[in-house]
Amino acid sequence: MGLIHKVVNWARIKSPWILHFNTGACNACDIEIIAALTPRYDMERFGVLLKGTPRHADVLVCSGPVTKQVKCRLQRIYEQMPEPKFVVAVGSCSCSGGVFQGCYNVESGIDKVIPVSVYIPGCPASPTAIIHGVTKLLKSLEEKKGND
Repeated sequence: MGLIHKVVNWARIKSPWILHFNTGACNACDIEIIAALTPRYDMERFGVLLKGTPRHADVLVCSGPVTKQVKCRLQRIYEQMPEPKFVVAVGSCSCSGGVFQGCYNVESGIDKVIPVSVYIPGCPASPTAIIHGVTKLLKSLEEKKGND
């Protein structure tokens, strides 16, 4: 692996840029995701930075079940992200469909449409659980880097 690849991987681990996408949630998990980014919980201390475009994001943070209306958009956003890319499913709905499972317009959880790296259960998932899940993802990336 060249020096440039090592520098890029180091930067991705030390400062992951995230994109938040609501796939049809009730907004409870969205509020908790935003709360995790506020100064009270301060996810930025881990280098996490919220981005507005998938072309600049390393981690896609999804909340809510995948509805039929948003399925193609979710796939398109995932495809627009640069490699390596990671997906975090926040809340019971994004993990399995939650209370919306079986509804006429709900496909299922996020993992039925795109691959998921980390699941954070809860209804809604607390900001501390979200921070814990993101740090576990970062630790797994560091461990994987150490094995390469």
